[in-house]
Amino acid sequence: MRDMLSPSLSRRRFLSIAAVASAALMPGAAGSRANRFEWRGGALGAQAAIVLYHHDQAEAEAAIAASLAEIRRLEGEFSLYQAGSALLRLNAAGRISWPSHDMRRLLQLSKSYSDLSEGAFDPTIQPLWQLYAEHFSTHASAPSPEAIKAALQLVDYRRISIKASEIRLQPGMSLTLNGIAQGYITDRVAALLRARGWDDVLLNLGEIRALPGRSWSIGLPGSHNRLELNNAAIATSSGPSSPFGAAGEVHHLLHPATGRSGGRYNTVSVLAGTAVAADALSTALFLAPPEQAMDLLRQGGGQQAWLRPFGRKTLHLTAVN
Repeated sequence: MRDMLSPSLSRRRFLSIAAVASAALMPGAAGSRANRFEWRGGALGAQAAIVLYHHDQAEAEAAIAASLAEIRRLEGEFSLYQAGSALLRLNAAGRISWPSHDMRRLLQLSKSYSDLSEGAFDPTIQPLWQLYAEHFSTHASAPSPEAIKAALQLVDYRRISIKASEIRLQPGMSLTLNGIAQGYITDRVAALLRARGWDDVLLNLGEIRALPGRSWSIGLPGSHNRLELNNAAIATSSGPSSPFGAAGEVHHLLHPATGRSGGRYNTVSVLAGTAVAADALSTALFLAPPEQAMDLLRQGGGQQAWLRPFGRKTLHLTAVN
């Protein structure tokens, strides 16, 4: 998938740009005498923003600089587009020795969401995605059933071996962390800022996360509804927003069982306590059968979900533990 750290816009940017444009990143509460500081620029290969409130400009600038340094560090782990990244080295060689804690942790989280979704979320989907991307660079229609079947032989998250000393893939396999890494990076930046004493902060790094402080009014994509975000995160998956071909019928959210694009929903948005949960669940819910949605939302750490089928009423789910 080309979501995370890609030169092009993605399903993740669909939510973040909508929030920037409709809410202008304005806080929902007036707050105190603290001044508003805002950084906008490029991060993770696309538009991003960090908004915070503080009385001291130097401290605000230092916090933003530390956040960007953390983003760059993790980009060096998870990017499919940055030369020399740990993920590219793993995909090229099929193994890396002594992987970082972040790489091990994110792959463990990925496998847990794969288990939970019964394989609807699968980081080993990259060979299938690569097949589609290369095919549509020269063809107008989808790859042949035979080519899809061959690529699917390399898709199985259970064949990722994760040890402290080594991560190993089966021959021919490769990974993408696009459905979860932006959320993980957002949470790591949030943790960094919290450790420095910040709370009135909104992060817009592909997933949107508000630290525990003021509430922020965020517009939900494809709807006139707004959400007050406080100490929570929201992510949206939208396959049709990132099509492979000009016709737009085939998009990048590919089902690991069928090898075809998920066609049930236009968008799926998830509210959760962490950005990594919102990120992974929005992908999983987009591809999973509707009857699994409530259990998946609840067991995966989600709070609410908005599933928007084509031409039909939005299904709003609230997790009940």
